[in-house]
Amino acid sequence: MRILLIHQFFLEDGEGGGTRWNEMSRIWTENGHEITVIAGMRHYMGHRAQHYGGNLFHSYTNQDQVKVIRCYAGQSGKGFLSRLSGFFAFVFTGIWAGAFYAKEDYDVMIVSSPPLFVGLIAIFLNWWKHIPFVFEIRDLWPESAIGTGMLKNKYLIRLAFWLESRIYQKAKVIAVLTPAFREILINKKKVPADKIILIPNAADFIRSDKLLSEFDAVSFRKAKKLEGKFVITYAGAHGQANHLIQILETAEILRDTHVLFLLIGDGEQNEYLIAEARRRAIDNVRFVESLPKDEVLKYIIASDMGTSVLKKTDTFKTIYSNKTFDYFSCKKPVLMAIDGVSRSLVEEAAAGIFVEPENPADFAEKVRIYLKNPALLEVQGENGYRFAKKHFDRQVLAKEYLNYIEHL
Repeated sequence: MRILLIHQFFLEDGEGGGTRWNEMSRIWTENGHEITVIAGMRHYMGHRAQHYGGNLFHSYTNQDQVKVIRCYAGQSGKGFLSRLSGFFAFVFTGIWAGAFYAKEDYDVMIVSSPPLFVGLIAIFLNWWKHIPFVFEIRDLWPESAIGTGMLKNKYLIRLAFWLESRIYQKAKVIAVLTPAFREILINKKKVPADKIILIPNAADFIRSDKLLSEFDAVSFRKAKKLEGKFVITYAGAHGQANHLIQILETAEILRDTHVLFLLIGDGEQNEYLIAEARRRAIDNVRFVESLPKDEVLKYIIASDMGTSVLKKTDTFKTIYSNKTFDYFSCKKPVLMAIDGVSRSLVEEAAAGIFVEPENPADFAEKVRIYLKNPALLEVQGENGYRFAKKHFDRQVLAKEYLNYIEHL
């Protein structure tokens, strides 16, 4: 099959961040399918250098033999207005790229959201080239943007809900990442159940199993000055939605212990968090710049635990945090500071413990449980690994996704 993927934040080779579609497209090309991606020139954490020669479009083939068409998506900047302008810039350049750069006859188009506005590209190309499309929901928009305070204008909110409804009507299939998304679409948004498929985030065991067998975590800890520390790693965006200030506040409470928090990644609040840690003289939090996936997995394997953290909103009760599956695949238990389905995931797997979001006292209390009972680390780490291997293996789910698409 020839598949056209519209994904504004598709990663460059070796770039840090969410790798769902890099892994998925790799598996599909290995199975003989041709993948073309229309993507933006800005990383979702805001740190990608503008290295495309000042051009509006740049085409190349990546390391997985996926054709990538990069499109201008605004200038790098922080804040909602900058992000919004980037979203709309990508809509216009993405439509142009789909019409004039993506010239093959595609069997199907997959559009991955957020941002919701990428659905406009799908609607246009569906009309222009008659390509049926799958609309994938990685995060519920506009609810997520409203819940974090990013989207406040009542007219923009009304427009966003109207656009969401139109996209759902036009899509041939809607792919969701959690069971909660499916229930919301059926019960609140009146989407027919037979139009929805569930393909959750997952773990790339090809990478993690290789590192678990070959990687020298003891030497790594020594080289990174982690010896004698109880290391808790957070790997992901440092944005408003993540609300990582609660980790700094937890670290303050745990000054009397040998706990060290590693915050790996970048985002609009990264500089603020670094400054705040310095202002409060917090010496048990260390910031690590955004890294390629294999390097992130090394840090996780060399850690004692992982943590998944988001702002306390009802919308985030519906999501699976993708970093959780990386912790599972590296046999690390999870401090889950997200309620709802993510909490249920960790508790069902017996692979960690729930932390009340935005409650540093509870966070610190849960960490102390593991300090007093270190045997839990290995047991819960193994539990998470087995659970993810059974239910959330990227290879298995990528092929399941492909089967759905082939039926279109």
